[in-house]
Amino acid sequence: MYQLRGKLSIVMPAYNEEALIYNSIMQTLSIVEQFAPDLEIIAVNDGSKDKTKQEIERAIRDDAKQPHPVVPGMRVSGTRIKLVTSNKNRGKGNAIISGISQAEGNYIAFVDADLELNPAQLEGYLKKMQESGSDVVIGCKFHKDSELHYPFVRKVISLGYYMMLLVLFHLNVRDTQTGLKVFKAEAVKPVAHLVRTSGFAYDIELLVAVHRRGFKIEQMPVKVVYVRDKNTRRIGMSDIVKAFRDTWAIFYRVYFKHYYDEPSE
Repeated sequence: MYQLRGKLSIVMPAYNEEALIYNSIMQTLSIVEQFAPDLEIIAVNDGSKDKTKQEIERAIRDDAKQPHPVVPGMRVSGTRIKLVTSNKNRGKGNAIISGISQAEGNYIAFVDADLELNPAQLEGYLKKMQESGSDVVIGCKFHKDSELHYPFVRKVISLGYYMMLLVLFHLNVRDTQTGLKVFKAEAVKPVAHLVRTSGFAYDIELLVAVHRRGFKIEQMPVKVVYVRDKNTRRIGMSDIVKAFRDTWAIFYRVYFKHYYDEPSE
């Protein structure tokens, strides 16, 4: 089995996820420690109105009681979970950036709290990063090997968005919105604080910022197992319109303000 050298930080944003977050954290630790024994989970409570925060705190207490894999130089007692919490819902983008700021790992991954994208897939992403020399590996629902059902309308919208990103930013990434991503810390840490988008376009802004600094992005297939009710609202038309507006704001910051470029000495 593949074994990661170095520490992996997993950022898991959560908003009103009291029914899922405890099991998601504990399952992620159990799965990922098999190939990344030196790991931490940064669980970000984004102003939840339910008991999400309390469930994260329960996971912290329970993990502290468990024996952890022994890795040279790694802390062998205490919890592997950090809680970052906000009293106000500020959006997934802000939650992710808050988590990155607390990450101590050499590698930083994003995993959604519902675990529709099994964190076991991170093993292949990390191997791909090592083999290809890439700095970022992201999940792509439109990869030929991805396993999921994706509505035709969403495919058309995503194709149009892909063309837009290619033209505007030369960003050859077919799917920016899939929640499973891995970054080298050296690629994402210097630019995370520059992200100003809190909505669904935060992924685009982060990837554009990394791309502008010359880091290499690769795409990998995903396998999605739906755990929510099929009628649960995820992304609506208003979200899509806002994402397009945010994308043009990113365009302005890229080409008129040179906001994401490497600072000159």
